[in-house]
Amino acid sequence: MSEFVKVAALSDLEEDTPKRVEIDGTPVSLVRTEGEVFAINDICSHANVSLSEGEVENCHIECWLHGSSFDLRTGKPDGLPATRPVPVYPVKIEGDDVLVSVTQES
Repeated sequence: MSEFVKVAALSDLEEDTPKRVEIDGTPVSLVRTEGEVFAINDICSHANVSLSEGEVENCHIECWLHGSSFDLRTGKPDGLPATRPVPVYPVKIEGDDVLVSVTQES
């Protein structure tokens, strides 16, 4: 069963500006863009660096170190050097609360 945890206030998320949070030891990058909020694992699958330090454009987040870009909806890379996707997590908005689940459904 998915357990959603409040991680931020919607009003605290700036458009196209990633925010790093940690949920039960899992680093997550929250991104508010194109009218939605996305949660993606904050560690690049190519190099062990924080994606939340990168830039957001067209529903993608770019790793600042080597330039790999990941689709915020699927976690799939769309440019080298990354070849492996990063996990994405379900998000719920309740009022001004942003809730994310990093637990896997069984």
